[in-house]
Amino acid sequence: MIKFFLLLLLPLTMYASKILSYNMYDRSDRVDIMITFDTPYEGSITQNISQSKIIIKLNDASIESPKSKEVSSNYLQSLTITPMTGYAQITALVPNGISLQASKTSDGYGLRLRFINQTATTQKTQTANTNSLSSLPTKKDGDTTQAYYVVVTLLVLGILILFFLKRKIALNQQQQQPKIKQENSWLFKENKTIKSQDTKSNSPISIQFQKNINHDNSVVMLDFADQSYLILIGTNNILLDKFVGNKPVTQEDFETILQNRHQELDHFLNSKDSNKEPLRAYKERASSISYEA
Repeated sequence: MIKFFLLLLLPLTMYASKILSYNMYDRSDRVDIMITFDTPYEGSITQNISQSKIIIKLNDASIESPKSKEVSSNYLQSLTITPMTGYAQITALVPNGISLQASKTSDGYGLRLRFINQTATTQKTQTANTNSLSSLPTKKDGDTTQAYYVVVTLLVLGILILFFLKRKIALNQQQQQPKIKQENSWLFKENKTIKSQDTKSNSPISIQFQKNINHDNSVVMLDFADQSYLILIGTNNILLDKFVGNKPVTQEDFETILQNRHQELDHFLNSKDSNKEPLRAYKERASSISYEA
């Protein structure tokens, strides 16, 4: 009868991993039990936790004889490994609040049982998360306020320049010869290009060149500080271009610029988009302008 029973158990032991040894490592924050098998352990692990006892069931594992060890640690009091039918049972006596973490090595020949204080681990994780959140960079309110004031200042300055130009051009047009009626092509008709004589005045803004396009519109080359602006003045005020290092200095330079922009000026004069508000047209043109060194 006994031989028959052993024969029934033989297939089970052939596929079970045998526990060769176990070692304990007592640390300040945990206790690790390292178990070594003779073959890669492929069985499942289950555990049953009570108030002061953790029972681990290693399915498809075996050990030759029971093993027991008393431990003097804050995380583990004693450990017993008992051979059972088809599995090995590990019983650990632990203080209250201790939990178990089980993990196998990459090759399967080792199993680590880690006994830790679950409360302390949770608090450490929460503290780490809090510290990581507190270290995240935050944007200062002062930066947002400063950027807002810069944008508002630029818009106000643009409006003032446009109104100043419109008023000055209107005065200049009153002093000129009778207005010329619009023809099919404004660029090639006889039309005087006026060079401003106000460059010696104390005003920081001066008109370098000016040319009438039709009854209501003129093209003006305006100098402001070390930059020049090409602006369409009349029914609507539109910024056409900006010059820094290659500003036109002669009448021929100015005429060449107008010839190159013949189609663009006709588009502004004939397009429905020319009915936009002056400030809106200025902002759209300023956002797409190409600055030249």
